Amino acid sequence: MGKNTFKMMILLTFGVSLLFAAPGCEVKRGGVIIGSPAPSPPPQKPGPPPWAPAHGRRAKHTYWYYPSHYVYYDVGRKVYFYIEGDGWRMSAQLPSRIHLAYADHVQIELETEKPFQYFSEHKKKYPPGQLKNKNKNKNKNPKKT
Repeated sequence: MGKNTFKMMILLTFGVSLLFAAPGCEVKRGGVIIGSPAPSPPPQKPGPPPWAPAHGRRAKHTYWYYPSHYVYYDVGRKVYFYIEGDGWRMSAQLPSRIHLAYADHVQIELETEKPFQYFSEHKKKYPPGQLKNKNKNKNKNPKKT
């Protein structure tokens, strides 16, 4: 067997292997995908609604909501959410126009990283000035023992 015959056998073997691999290849714009597409993951059951106990399925986020200025503070991430213009902004510091009183907040636990999604509910439940009135009533009527 000569050199040319040996080269022809190698090329033939390589060509046949390409023929068997070709059905698994698909040419797309911008690249080549080898093999069949990955199977889609099985559908997962939706989690419980936001108000239901999660039983360890979701991480909770703790927020301090300041009703007097419509501001949320994310305790874990140390960022504020506040209204500016026609939308919500997130920042590590508040604008100089917003001054918060520490005692004027309500602690809220939510399953979302966007607390303002529930703003309309919180605005109704905790109207501005309500916390100040509660604190005044506590000081006026001390409990007798």
